[in-house]
Amino acid sequence: MKKILVLVLALVMALSAVSALADITIVQNKVEIDAALQEYAAEFSKEAGYNVKVITAGGSSDYNTALKAEFASGKEPDIFVIEGPTGYELYKDKIADMTGDEWTQYTTAAYMDGDKVVGFPVSVEGYGMAYNADILAKAEIDPATLTNVDAYKAAFEKLDSMKDELGLDAVVSMVAGTAPGMTWVTGLHNFNVYLTVGLDRNDTSIIDQVLAGEVDEERFHAYCEYVALIFQYSDPEMLLNGTQDMQLAAFANGKTAFYHQGNWMDPNIVALNVDFPMAYAPHAFLHEDTDGILVNAPSWYVVNANGNVEQAVDFLNALATTELGHDYMVNKASMVPAFTNVTLEPATPLSKSVMEWNAAGKTYSWQQYKLPDGFGMGTLGAIYELLASGAIDEPTFEQMMKDAIATIPTL
Repeated sequence: MKKILVLVLALVMALSAVSALADITIVQNKVEIDAALQEYAAEFSKEAGYNVKVITAGGSSDYNTALKAEFASGKEPDIFVIEGPTGYELYKDKIADMTGDEWTQYTTAAYMDGDKVVGFPVSVEGYGMAYNADILAKAEIDPATLTNVDAYKAAFEKLDSMKDELGLDAVVSMVAGTAPGMTWVTGLHNFNVYLTVGLDRNDTSIIDQVLAGEVDEERFHAYCEYVALIFQYSDPEMLLNGTQDMQLAAFANGKTAFYHQGNWMDPNIVALNVDFPMAYAPHAFLHEDTDGILVNAPSWYVVNANGNVEQAVDFLNALATTELGHDYMVNKASMVPAFTNVTLEPATPLSKSVMEWNAAGKTYSWQQYKLPDGFGMGTLGAIYELLASGAIDEPTFEQMMKDAIATIPTL
């Protein structure tokens, strides 16, 4: 009988150990870091003794749809990504409290619910109008002067007149198509230009107004004219049918002078062996100077309270506190970490530019993720596409955008 009891206890302990080391799944939204994250997860798994599976959706596929599908399948992820208040509200009943966990002492960018720490900042990201410094130099355009819309108009006109000489297909590499899944570029990131450029980081007056269904007429008109200006000097085919990879290829091959994307594209830029100097100029859509780019923690890892919480938190702690995690964030994924204990500095061009703008205190916040779920990409994105296709003109674009925004209080 004693032998049987010993065997039973041993079996229970073995099963407990297996349960304690259960595999974990991460669903994340950054295709550009997928290879680096997969590699890091594999290395971490060797040391941790359990397997970390990474599922990636984003870029030209809709992350939010993929995440909802994962939850609907019954195989809920242990770690997933939220991009702000809308995402948090959708899943807050499932999200674990990480207050007091080791990583929290090294950042001020955690996602908070009151006094509770609920989100691990994936990185600090930034975007503006990336430029090819060699092309601007050949055209005798000083990027430091691109701090208002009049300067941009003059620069775009000059570059357009020199396209043959400079080997350009278009002045700007921009995408706006619904079918290729690029409405996050327009309906979220570009729309945030209207929401925050020129404002103090704590100033939420414009997003508050939008959420009430209204716009600042003068500011919004200037913004819509800026969108039309970018589209005017972009390749029409790229606007409608370009993917994220195609958009980068045009810029990387020297076929455009400007590139409307963020530093999250640095891993792809490195992979393409791009050797020309580049940096960010502001999205300066007003007549007065607005000398700054848009910088924020773009998204947060959250832990599913119904999942393998202990393993999930260990994974996040390791990201923030180990040499392997730091090497992954900076050197492998080319990110700007949100943690004060990371001493490595990115060598990649757009992340370096983000760090320089951030160090200078010349940044504007991200408010686009306060929009109702699906509104930016779905509702607004479709209107940007109409303008890009030429189906509507700028005044119609402006009115349709205002009409759509007016519906927000009813959503």
